[in-house]
Amino acid sequence: MTESAPQAPLAPIRPVAVRTRSVEVVVPVYNEEHVLEQCVRRLHGYLAETFPYPFTVTVADNASTDSTWRVATALAAEFAEVRAVHLDLKGRGRALREVWGASEADVVAYMDVDLSTGLEAFLPLVAPLLSGHSDLAIGSRLHRGSAVVRGPKREFISRTYNVLLRATMAAKFSDAQCGFKAARTEVIRRLLGEVEDNAWFFDTELLLLAERTGLRIHEVPVDWVDDPDSRVDLVRTALDDLRGMARVARRSLAGAARVELPPRVRQAKLAPGLGWQLTSFAVIGAVSTLAYVLLYLGLRQLLPALAANFLAQALTAVANTAANRRFTFGVTGTRDRLRHQVEGGLAFLIGLALSSTAIWLLGAAAPGASHGAELATLVLANGLATVVRFGLLRGWVFHPRRAR
Repeated sequence: MTESAPQAPLAPIRPVAVRTRSVEVVVPVYNEEHVLEQCVRRLHGYLAETFPYPFTVTVADNASTDSTWRVATALAAEFAEVRAVHLDLKGRGRALREVWGASEADVVAYMDVDLSTGLEAFLPLVAPLLSGHSDLAIGSRLHRGSAVVRGPKREFISRTYNVLLRATMAAKFSDAQCGFKAARTEVIRRLLGEVEDNAWFFDTELLLLAERTGLRIHEVPVDWVDDPDSRVDLVRTALDDLRGMARVARRSLAGAARVELPPRVRQAKLAPGLGWQLTSFAVIGAVSTLAYVLLYLGLRQLLPALAANFLAQALTAVANTAANRRFTFGVTGTRDRLRHQVEGGLAFLIGLALSSTAIWLLGAAAPGASHGAELATLVLANGLATVVRFGLLRGWVFHPRRAR
């Protein structure tokens, strides 16, 4: 009979320390004493019951003149996960800059105090950031999967603003101003120093900078119900946003706002930017204009001015759209080719309307004007039409989001 050697006792299993990632949610407020307690209780209750990560809710009081600060401190004393921060100056951007810049959480977020956005979208909003897949995340009311209830005035203003961003700033995100956003803290700290605005344009400027830097922006469709008690001055906000867009455009052209790229972005091959597109569009436009002039002069010997202009515009528009599709915006293959031509044709109609109006005005002001005067007038009108056409092609016809 053989005896087995006694086995050495197993070493105790040491628990592996797993670091749990955390999220800080900022709620900027100004004179919201009447809704703050109800909204924070609802938000805290939802996160405590359903959110699988440690969280902090920070109420950022933007120099309120009512009892908002008293309500905020009372909530912070009641809940361990709620804290309150007071600022002496107004501005949503200022509040986010203050809290986000000092946050110790892995991911920072913010939402409007009215909780117009359904909270069910919060985990889908921050999950790609916690995993490291994306850098920023936004809720979008304009996503095809969103369910939005709001009046026609706000709907029109929101859609117009975002169309302007796409047409003039080549923005790829769909909704700049939805009060439901998040970002990785390490990323946001690199961006904050380059964002100038401290009010409502803060969101848009942050997103434009992130996109220009090559950061990945994740979009989440949301359920959103308009707050009838909203006190946002739409006209003033719209004007401030337009001024902000002009400022960002000037900085972009000057090559300002350089932010250190993360390794993933530095190693990626980025798509052609605005500089290349403008150059390609200008070259194709110059060739198209020359072809248009030659066609117009030839057709003018046989046809009236308006008819000659129509045919010359139509023929060059088809070739122009095809060339810009291939060389300016890098679209190849037959997919959507017909749609691109149809939509490019709408841009052509705008140019036709401008040039035809110019001919009519010239005829009314100077009957019997020479062909040279007609041609000079048309060249000027076509120059204006070219600017409009580039905006439409870049922001609508060949916008990358529409190819998904």
